[in-house]
Amino acid sequence: MPMICNFKTIPNLYEYMTEEYIKIATHAVFRYKVGGKFTDVSYQQLKDSTESFAMGLTTLGVKRNDKIAIIAESRPEWVYSDMAILGLGAVDVPLYPSLTANTIEFIVNNSESCGIIVSNKFQLNKVLKVRNNFKTAKFIIVMNEKDLITGISGLYTFSDIIQRGEIQKREKPFFFKESLRLCKEDDLCTIIYTSGTTGEPKGVMISHGNIVSNIRGAHKVFSVDKHDVFLSFLPLCHIFERMTGYYTALSGGCQIVYSESIEAVAQNMIDIKPTVMTTVPRLFERIYSKILKNVEAQSEKKQRLFYWAVDIGKKYAEANRNNSVPVGLALKHKLADKLVLKTIREKTGGRMRFFVSGGAALSRELGEFFEAVGVLVIEGYGMTETSPVIAVNRPEDYKFGTVGKPMPGVQVKIANDGEILVRGRNVMLGYYKNKKETEATIVDGWLRTGDLGVFDATGFLIITDRKKHLFKTSGGKYIAPSQIENLFLGSKYIDQFVLIGDRRMFLSALIVPDFEAIREYADANEIPYETNEDLTRNKEIYELIEKDMGQFQRQLANYERVRKFVLLDKPFSLESGEVTPSLKIRREFVEKRYGNLIEEMYDALEK
Repeated sequence: MPMICNFKTIPNLYEYMTEEYIKIATHAVFRYKVGGKFTDVSYQQLKDSTESFAMGLTTLGVKRNDKIAIIAESRPEWVYSDMAILGLGAVDVPLYPSLTANTIEFIVNNSESCGIIVSNKFQLNKVLKVRNNFKTAKFIIVMNEKDLITGISGLYTFSDIIQRGEIQKREKPFFFKESLRLCKEDDLCTIIYTSGTTGEPKGVMISHGNIVSNIRGAHKVFSVDKHDVFLSFLPLCHIFERMTGYYTALSGGCQIVYSESIEAVAQNMIDIKPTVMTTVPRLFERIYSKILKNVEAQSEKKQRLFYWAVDIGKKYAEANRNNSVPVGLALKHKLADKLVLKTIREKTGGRMRFFVSGGAALSRELGEFFEAVGVLVIEGYGMTETSPVIAVNRPEDYKFGTVGKPMPGVQVKIANDGEILVRGRNVMLGYYKNKKETEATIVDGWLRTGDLGVFDATGFLIITDRKKHLFKTSGGKYIAPSQIENLFLGSKYIDQFVLIGDRRMFLSALIVPDFEAIREYADANEIPYETNEDLTRNKEIYELIEKDMGQFQRQLANYERVRKFVLLDKPFSLESGEVTPSLKIRREFVEKRYGNLIEEMYDALEK
């Protein structure tokens, strides 16, 4: 579907939306919760708030090429801040709200940010904790007015800056519009710090041209328009949500509704009835797990009906893809849909055209299940350094277990060692103040992704693993851990899974159980416990998970099977340093932290 305008920079898009599209738009641009009710934000409100905030920033000395950090949950003020900063020719530096004070200090100093915008008191307190260590940041702006702490110099509320901007607009009425038009394709748009599984974060420099090229590609792949409603819950600081669920949605004339939290997404889908969502596989894992728990609580007759309906749904979907649906199957599907599938589909609001999944691998089983119930999940692949999409399945051309075909305008090839290499307008300018890493990552014009992959016979890209994660057992067998880990995550009793086996004779694993599921099992089977630790030490629980893993073990070669595992009593978390802000497990850190447990497993196997 064509974009609402042919823009070259984000300020170009903003100007068209608020000068031209505003005249024909029949819906609110955003919706978000205020006092428990969804409230509309009009295109006029977007224009007024953005321009006033931008002009207010100029009273603090913000000028072209300055950097400003944003630490906030997704909300309209995030958009006002982004559009205001970019409209002034400045550069925003988005940070995950989950980052620690020390990491915030590093990024603010490394990026040379002149100021910081935070959402609430929780984020403000983290910033104030390290403020004295800032080298260039002179001001802090807090979005929530009630969270202002008085008596601190250089601290303002969002509304303070808007009020200052309204005065400034009267004095310089054309300043912001003129500033918008100074922006060029090759200008730096944003610096996004990759969380990294080792070492300090690296600042990825993305130009307006980089990100706009990816937006154009998205519109060639997905048809979205003014009739579409996006439900947004992923953080806008992540390039995937920012490009797809924000810029692509706006440039298609769509409406964006902000969810209050991931916990509220299920209810929001029912209330809002979205047509498109960008998401991560974890959402589907949770939905699927809840569905199965509900089914297992039903009578045997209803369970048989459910599995029959899903089986018919899968057969129908496959036949439909081949444009050959037998009459008998069509009739069975109509009945299955009426009795079972429609009810599941309505949990997403009943209008969902498709989900776009990224950030981690989506299991083939999940994709096939949701397709069977009539909910299409389109998986893609990308990274911050490529703005972000490299390859993606299409609504009319998809294959589960793959990440689709290369994005329009993106070249992909496989190196001799299996690494995926990328070239295109979407490839970053480089790492901020890090020439060495830039030169190691972009070689002869090709970006080295660090991922291993292959193209199948029909041109679909399959990710096999991270290059640095690939390991070899002492028996000489190469293991791609991610594929095996994702397989076992299909167990309703497993929440997190880390495969161990580098230079070992056998594979083992560290497993964080789904504590809700095993507590239900323990209660139903009168297994005594008081804490999660009691459950992870219980022999019956261990055997339960071992037995459930058996269904997945059968799909693996002998050398890929897990011989031993340990149940951990608490999840891997950001606070403990075991996962990155984008929820990727820091494998080396985890293996080191649980080194004693790992050695005990192998000692037991060798005896």
